[in-house]
Amino acid sequence: MISRVARLLVFLLVTPAAALAAVSQNVADLQRGHYELDKQHASVIAKVLHLGVSLYTVRFDNFDASFDYDPGHPESAKVEASVDPTSLDVYADYGRKFAEEFLKASQFPKITFVSTQIQRGAGNAGTMTGDMTFMGVTKPVTFDVTFVGTGHEPLPLPLGRQAAGFSATTRIKRSDFGSTYLDDYVGDEVAIQVEGEFVRK
Repeated sequence: MISRVARLLVFLLVTPAAALAAVSQNVADLQRGHYELDKQHASVIAKVLHLGVSLYTVRFDNFDASFDYDPGHPESAKVEASVDPTSLDVYADYGRKFAEEFLKASQFPKITFVSTQIQRGAGNAGTMTGDMTFMGVTKPVTFDVTFVGTGHEPLPLPLGRQAAGFSATTRIKRSDFGSTYLDDYVGDEVAIQVEGEFVRK
């Protein structure tokens, strides 16, 4: 038992330098394959104007995403994502109440996004346009996307896995999708920020 702990401690002490050496911020190093979201290292956050004086921040706790990537044809990447609106996480015990009032979560239990167009920009930036279905309404939405990095993770032991990370932001009008509850007090424009780490399967 002691030798196992000692080996693990040695591994953790010497791994960071090797791990960093294997990580790249060059999108050209993103490998071909099917990638699935590592939900422990991802977040979906939204911000909306509250009473005209502050930005109120909420998050969703249950979501999923995946994409297929071919480095020879990066524009053909296909991204699919979904969010459970009942997992709305807000102050105290208001999450389920707000999910019903603002998102009609029991009637529309899933928010989905399917990409239709990927465009490379300068450096690690680009855009991703797709169809968002929210409260039964489907509309095109464009995300600004930044490639964060890719590499072979040292964990889980012993072999690790190939991973890639992205940040994505967009703004929507909730009224476009039929969400008008308390529109005199809560803003119409919603800023969405997604952070995602994906693992190649």
